[in-house]
Amino acid sequence: MEAEAEPGNLAGVRHIVLVLSGKGGVGKSTVTTELALALHREGKKVGILDVDLCGPSVPRMLRAQGCAVHQCDSGWVPVFVDQGQSLAIMSVGFLLEKPDEAVVWRGPKKNALIKQFVSDVAWGELDFLVVDTPPGTSDEHLSAVEALRPYQPLGAILVTTPQAVSVGDVRRELTFCRKTGLRVIGVVENMSGFVCPHCTECTNLFSTGGGEELARHAGVPFLGSVPLDPQLARSLEGGQDFVQELSGSPALPALTAIARKVLDWAQARGPD
Repeated sequence: MEAEAEPGNLAGVRHIVLVLSGKGGVGKSTVTTELALALHREGKKVGILDVDLCGPSVPRMLRAQGCAVHQCDSGWVPVFVDQGQSLAIMSVGFLLEKPDEAVVWRGPKKNALIKQFVSDVAWGELDFLVVDTPPGTSDEHLSAVEALRPYQPLGAILVTTPQAVSVGDVRRELTFCRKTGLRVIGVVENMSGFVCPHCTECTNLFSTGGGEELARHAGVPFLGSVPLDPQLARSLEGGQDFVQELSGSPALPALTAIARKVLDWAQARGPD
């Protein structure tokens, strides 16, 4: 039986989704941001908790670099990136003096900050809290899972690219989820083909279908494949909302379909 915890600042959060990868460079933070924007576009209130302490890239992707984090009676107030205050971020990037400052901390200090992020951020009412985790199964990765474990429903999305090396690393990540009792929502295959910016034709630069085959063998849902679209990448690097500005992107239908599968998972798990 899983331990229960006082909800505290997570009392108003209905669903928590961790985005995991077995290795770096697969676009985990990009998928986190894209998923959050897609859920937000579906009318949901969404928060992004960026606990990738050594690579906090989410603030830049949402044009929030340099924003200050303030304190209230309940703890830290997250940074809102929309006028309706329905899309919020908390990241170690907001606590650094300079954007390129390296986080050179030992494990205990990292673990303490992650626990503080879980307990001391005043999210308010959220439909989804999407958590961008570090790659692999490092100390901070384990700390994030353990700190969030008592809060239900909690599930994980695993991100891979089509190459066999990436798929192999995600297979180990699946083992990690099983050992820690973390429910897997499904697998996303990122960078699944390259979209030509001129003719929009999608070309497979790597092998294909690795993510789908992995999901089938593991007995978990395959959420979809997201092609590598240079326009989408540029929009995220510039802090633009790709959903609004790149409605013709071939990646958009894939991301929308993934978001709707996550919504289906949430509806099946409750609470409403």
